Amino acid sequence: MPTTAPRTLPTPPDLSDSVLVRAPERPLPGYWAGCPGIRYEADRDRFLLTYRERRPRGTDGQDRGWRCAVAESGDGVEFHDVWSVERAELDSPSMERFALLPRDDGYLLHLSYVDPADNRWRIDAVRAGAPDSFDLATRTPVLTAAGTGTEGVKDPYLLELDGTVEMFSTVSRTRAFTAEEQELAHADADIHTTGLTVQPTARAGSPDGLRFTAPPGRAAEVLDVGPPGAWDAYEARITAVLPDGRGGWLALYDGSADAAGNYEERCGLAVSTDLREWHRLTTDGPWLNVRYADVVAARGRWYLYYEQTRPDGAHELRVAVLDEFAGLRP
Repeated sequence: MPTTAPRTLPTPPDLSDSVLVRAPERPLPGYWAGCPGIRYEADRDRFLLTYRERRPRGTDGQDRGWRCAVAESGDGVEFHDVWSVERAELDSPSMERFALLPRDDGYLLHLSYVDPADNRWRIDAVRAGAPDSFDLATRTPVLTAAGTGTEGVKDPYLLELDGTVEMFSTVSRTRAFTAEEQELAHADADIHTTGLTVQPTARAGSPDGLRFTAPPGRAAEVLDVGPPGAWDAYEARITAVLPDGRGGWLALYDGSADAAGNYEERCGLAVSTDLREWHRLTTDGPWLNVRYADVVAARGRWYLYYEQTRPDGAHELRVAVLDEFAGLRP
């Protein structure tokens, strides 16, 4: 548990000593390695990482989010894959962030992918006794666009607390479309790139990580986008949550001003006392120029994983090992 808490916007961490975890396939725009999600198992002294690889649209039928993996590490820096899936195995146009959840009897893996039936993002779950043995044939639906009253739901972040599982996910807010907009909304299987909706964060609760309950649509939203003209007016996606040392919570979230920034979000901070209502600390601009940041305390230090854009336009996955993070000590 952190021993101090930020009372004002904390100083961003120095990432100059960060280390490469995964490089993109090629040093070209549209090739990414990222979407990290991290777990540290103290009893086994090991790190478990989920990540995604992406290729540019139109790349030999294996474009966009074409591969996701679970990887293991003994030091939090050098990882090796123990399980992976390609988008064809889900018959999906694309996959994005996965989330791993240790359970008493094994593991749950939450999959974020485009449903081939309606071209809308959804989340499923699959369970296994070990992180190297997930069987996609056993996956079950968790959240869908229809079930949440949204235009799509993706990018789960899971927090286990007092016997319940809290899920934070990005939703595409439903609104009334014109006939022309309705035709365009899901034509390319990614409404997040269209500018037709905004993308806030919603919350749902579960006793087991499988059966989630939440009010439909906007009633489930907990972190809204910023006001018109703000740096985060189009998207506010929670990517990590940690105790703030004062009985409340601190969240990292991705933001973008408009649909043009959908592939280059930046990281902001938000705070909450109850996980149900979040307040943006970074109202004037982002906190870090990275996306999909996740952080875990391990071995007396913080391990901050994130996706970052390189000068050549590709994205890579990096980790920074820190003594302090956001004014907090591990």
